[in-house]
Amino acid sequence: MTNTEKAPPPPPSEGRAAHPDHLGHVIFITASAAMGGFLFGYDSSVINGAVEAIRDRYDIGSATLAQVIAIALIGCAIGAATAGRIADRIGRIRCMQISAALFTVSAVGSALPFALWDLAFWRIVGGFAIGMASVIGPAYIAEVAPAAYRGRLGSFQQAAIVIGIAISQLVNYGILQLADGDQRGEIGGLEAWQWMLGVMVVPALLYGMLSFAIPESPRFLISVGRTERAKEVLAEVEGKGVDLDHRVAEIDRAMRSEHKSTFKDLLTPGSRFRLLPIVWVGIGLSVFQQLVGINVAFYYSATLWQSVGIDPSSSFFYSFTTSIINIIGTVIAMVLVDRVGRRPLALVGSVGMAIALAFEAWAFSADLVDGKLPETQGVVALVAAHVFVLFFALSWGVVVWVFLGEMFPNRIRAAALGVAASAQWIANWAITASFPSLSDWNLSGTYVIYTFFAVLSIPFVLKFVKETKGKALEEMG
Repeated sequence: MTNTEKAPPPPPSEGRAAHPDHLGHVIFITASAAMGGFLFGYDSSVINGAVEAIRDRYDIGSATLAQVIAIALIGCAIGAATAGRIADRIGRIRCMQISAALFTVSAVGSALPFALWDLAFWRIVGGFAIGMASVIGPAYIAEVAPAAYRGRLGSFQQAAIVIGIAISQLVNYGILQLADGDQRGEIGGLEAWQWMLGVMVVPALLYGMLSFAIPESPRFLISVGRTERAKEVLAEVEGKGVDLDHRVAEIDRAMRSEHKSTFKDLLTPGSRFRLLPIVWVGIGLSVFQQLVGINVAFYYSATLWQSVGIDPSSSFFYSFTTSIINIIGTVIAMVLVDRVGRRPLALVGSVGMAIALAFEAWAFSADLVDGKLPETQGVVALVAAHVFVLFFALSWGVVVWVFLGEMFPNRIRAAALGVAASAQWIANWAITASFPSLSDWNLSGTYVIYTFFAVLSIPFVLKFVKETKGKALEEMG
């Protein structure tokens, strides 16, 4: 089925590096698709504002509470695992619309639960939507973006995620102010935490509407035989000067020659169970990214600060400032990742995180005075928490995904990425589900554990992780 005949290359002025005629429209298309990333970040972190209210309303312990918070990650894993196949069957746009619908019903269901198990169910539905958005957004953007702009446009997804996290914390803070600082305070007949979870309906509906305003991916259109429509979309995003027949033939040829990697491709030759070393490195990167405890900062920070005596209003404000630091760090990483390389950023981030986490562990080891940390330890804990998020965002938050997209040989890339992403969701679940119980046991000891993993990531990077900056994907072996 493959076509070995080579088509003539397009003239230089017609290549994919040519500027599109309507770059503003291309940016609109990319931003619309990246709304899935915004909802990814928003839905992932909005629960931060509702944790203590859910504990109080349903009178549950830390272990049960942790399962309700972490159960969304099960939906994330399922959504991420199935989104690619769904998109190949019905298209990228239809997949976005399904995701938007799931975000919408999850927001309504989470805001109006009649029992704890009902809330947990809607958390799974929202998680499934997150998983779908985490796959479809980057795939769609890569398929419609002109080559000359692909890197910058591809960064819209990560930027949207961190902005979604920040906006969710800002909305939570605003709602708390309306409820006079009480997470269970009533506003219009509903408790504050219910409004926090329900407000996501607004961006979810916007995402759904935007999905009707952007074109289907040319790659999918060609795969289902809609060649003329694919040409229209290519002309729309790559410019009128592009040789459309050549581009269609090029995409078709690339799809026919693709090797669909499977789990068997990841095994060492002659072994039934032993993974290739490079796959283990990818799994290690994914796991270390989570084991430093980053999602504690986004799922539990309001609870964390309240547990050491900070009032709810201030704790919500600090959650918001932390998310702003996350945005700043992400921008720094996007600027530096192609200049200084992936490996140096990862090492700098590991050192910075380890120091910040160690200071947090020290601060939380102090005895509470009148239910609060002593002033010095309180200041240290707040500053260290922000420094930790900054160093994570400017390093592991971005470079891990860059590494995973570049480090694997072409023949195993898709399957290896799937295994590494699955490992990341599992590690995310482990940290999210364990934190409430661990913090009840010993909050300082919990941060010692996170510090240990941050320190351990340094020799891991030095010994096993190779720099991928400036290397073609075909060079990876």
